[in-house]
Amino acid sequence: MMKGKRGWVVLVLLLSATFSSAEEGITEKEILIGMSNGQTGPTSENGNMMREGAEVYFDKVNAAGGVQGRKIKLIVYDDGYRPALTIANTRKLIEEEKVFALFGYIGSPNSAAVVPIVTRARVPYLFPLTGAEIIRNPVNKYIFNIRASYADEIEVLVERLTRDLKVTRIGVFAQDDAMGEAGRAGLIRALRKRNMALVGDGKYQRNTLDVGEALETLIKADPEAVILACTYEPCAAFLKKARARRFNPKLLHISAGTLPLIHEAGEAADGLIVTQIVPNPTDSSLPIVKEYLSAIKAAGLTPNPVSLESYLGAKVLVEALKRTAPLTREAFVSALEHLSIDAGGLKIRFTPADHQGLHQVFLTKIENGKVVTIENIK
Repeated sequence: MMKGKRGWVVLVLLLSATFSSAEEGITEKEILIGMSNGQTGPTSENGNMMREGAEVYFDKVNAAGGVQGRKIKLIVYDDGYRPALTIANTRKLIEEEKVFALFGYIGSPNSAAVVPIVTRARVPYLFPLTGAEIIRNPVNKYIFNIRASYADEIEVLVERLTRDLKVTRIGVFAQDDAMGEAGRAGLIRALRKRNMALVGDGKYQRNTLDVGEALETLIKADPEAVILACTYEPCAAFLKKARARRFNPKLLHISAGTLPLIHEAGEAADGLIVTQIVPNPTDSSLPIVKEYLSAIKAAGLTPNPVSLESYLGAKVLVEALKRTAPLTREAFVSALEHLSIDAGGLKIRFTPADHQGLHQVFLTKIENGKVVTIENIK
């Protein structure tokens, strides 16, 4: 046993050495989590909802004592949906803020841009709002998704279109970037599976509302249905112009922010079929939705699919942290790769060979400005 002043000095030095060698993002009192997405700009509604869902869950956990005696601190940077700024923010979060993990990014090109950074730094990149294949295949040790992929969503849409409506002519309206290409590639794959070909390919540049040329391309192709792979502002512009031109094929949208789309498009959104990767946030029949509704309303916020997705992601993150020992990034990644939980009626499961926790796709329709759950496309 160490005695006297010299002993206490040695003990303090040992404790200091232990603390200084602790994992980045882990302090005596906090676990630091970084987020970069569009808090302003063309995806700001989604960005704010992503932040709100996570904050509501983390606040709930912190009020109950945190995780392993530490509170979770969410550090949020605004990237305006610009990949170059996403890169700069990610470097700051890793190198200056020293976060333990990254969470809740938005956008396929934004996620694609930071893959080399998080891989090189070995920082977990968790549950971004994108269905792009580039962060799914091949499996990256440090990247985990909850949501179904765009390919999963489009397969459901094509299956229902061909089954319920006997549609054979399907086109695409897509952003000319990683998001749109993921949607286009998923659609072509689903069509080839059924010996069908793409009928109409309307492309538009990201971060613009100039969708007229894409619309005219599709009008000339005359498809029976068009799948939209776009963010909500240009998607709303397309819907308004399509209605004005009396272009009325069956229109379907892969999940990218339903409520902001309704706000932007107004009546033009009525009748739109939309896939979701979480249940309808107003349906409290599932325990996770009931829990979410209670927490989000207590915070004075409006329920929506994006904040439900973020709330669910925060819940999964915390469950993995509880199973992590020692509290290091590598141990956390291992805990995630072996995580299998019932998150209030949703089965979340990861394996070393599959870093996508959910493969479910929920079908909804916009009717009179509201989102309703449907089983069939009519």
